[in-house]
Amino acid sequence: MKKLKICWMSAGVSSFIAGYLLRDSIDEYIYIDIKDQHPDSMRFIKDCEKVLGKKVTILKPEYEDVETACKVGGFINRPKVGAYCTKFLKKRVRKLWEMDHSEYNITYVWGFDLKEKKRADRTVDSYPQFIHEFPLIEKNLSKEDCHGMLENLNIKRPVMYDLGYPNNNCVGCVKGGMGYWNKIRRDFPDVFENRAKLERELGCSCLNGIFLDELDPNRGNMNTEIFPDCSIMCYLADTQNGNS
Repeated sequence: MKKLKICWMSAGVSSFIAGYLLRDSIDEYIYIDIKDQHPDSMRFIKDCEKVLGKKVTILKPEYEDVETACKVGGFINRPKVGAYCTKFLKKRVRKLWEMDHSEYNITYVWGFDLKEKKRADRTVDSYPQFIHEFPLIEKNLSKEDCHGMLENLNIKRPVMYDLGYPNNNCVGCVKGGMGYWNKIRRDFPDVFENRAKLERELGCSCLNGIFLDELDPNRGNMNTEIFPDCSIMCYLADTQNGNS
C-alpha cells in the first residue's frame, strides 16, 4: 500500500508544533473549519502555512456549528457517549476522509504533550489499523515548551490564549467547567446566552447537574478545571472516560 503521513491541526499551538517538528516527512496537514472557532483561528492557520511551506487542507463538516450538531443529535453531552458536536464536527469528518483514502497505509501525527501519555496510549490501542507518532511526547515537550517554540518562530498564537483560555477550542466549548463558562459569560455574553437557550431547548446541560442560566457567576475556577484541547480524538477520550 502507498504510505501517507497526516497531521490533523486543531488551530492549537501543540498540534502545530507537532507537525512542525516532523514537517520534512508529513505529506498533508488538515484543519477542520468549524464556525464556532474564534475568527483568529484561520489567521493562525495561514501563518502556520507560511512557516511550514505547505498548504493546510481545509475540511468543512456536514453541520457548520455546535448548535446545529447538538440539535441534530438531540443532546449536548452524555456519559459514555461524550459531546455530540465532537462526533459530528470532528469524528465524522475524519471517518469520511479515511474512507476516501482507504488505499493508503496511514500514519497520524498527534499533538499530545508530555502530560498526555495516557491519551496517546488509548489512541494507539483504539486505532491499531493506523501508525501513530507523538513527537511532543518523544521529545519530552510540555504545552509551555510548545508556546515558547511558537514565539521563537515569530508566529502570533491564537487570540483565545491571550484572553486566558488554555486551549483554542470552539468559543463556548461544551466540555468547559463552571469557571470556563463564567469567563465565557464575561468575554462572549452572546455565546453564553445562546448556549443557555440551547440547553433549555434540548433539556440537557453542558455542566453536570446545572443549567447555564442557573450558574452562580462566582462559581468555578478555570485555572483548576480540566479542559482538554478539542482534537479529533477528543470524542475517544469522552466515551472512554464517561465525561458528561
